[in-house]
Amino acid sequence: MDLLSSLPAFVLAVVLISASPGPAMALILRRAALHGFSGAVPTVLGLEAGLYAWALLAATGLTALVAASEVAYLILRVVGGGFLLYLGFRAWRTAWRGARAGETVAEEPGPGSSPSWWKAFGEGAVVMLANPKIAAFMIAFYPQFVPADRPLFATTSLLAAVQVAIEIVLYLALAAVVGRAGAWFRRPAIRRRLEAVSGTVLVALGLRMAVESR
Repeated sequence: MDLLSSLPAFVLAVVLISASPGPAMALILRRAALHGFSGAVPTVLGLEAGLYAWALLAATGLTALVAASEVAYLILRVVGGGFLLYLGFRAWRTAWRGARAGETVAEEPGPGSSPSWWKAFGEGAVVMLANPKIAAFMIAFYPQFVPADRPLFATTSLLAAVQVAIEIVLYLALAAVVGRAGAWFRRPAIRRRLEAVSGTVLVALGLRMAVESR
């Protein structure tokens, strides 16, 4: 199998995978709705940094060890699920405080501030790195597109860079579309409902990750 001939199938698979709902999509949608396009950029970059790190670990074989270890897999499930629960409960708390304050929801620091930027980046990275399903995905996905005569680490790194580039474009395009309606989403009553809904989604995803078996 030639790498270039398999690239179209790889790109198509990445696009389909990127469009599937999950923690990453929920995080991006919430961030773009509440903080606009610029507020979603660090979240997207954090998610993709975590994805690329998993890809490099897969190329070295460490991902296979994590996926094969019951203890490591359980730890990632608990940490990843717990972090999603934390984000969900935080969204619920914001919605509840907004209701108590008469529909006025406290704003987080603006997306341009350094602490807010790194906080959003860190949330994205943790959500991706603490997802054990990504480890299992990397083991099954990348070897299909790595020719037997090509170096595993270099080829996986290249394919992962292509995936990261595609997902950054797709996710930022999604964030731009959602961000255009940001003024409407940030109206106090709408923001409170959005926080409640997104909190429910994140809690549900966290519970599923925490209790779901392989």
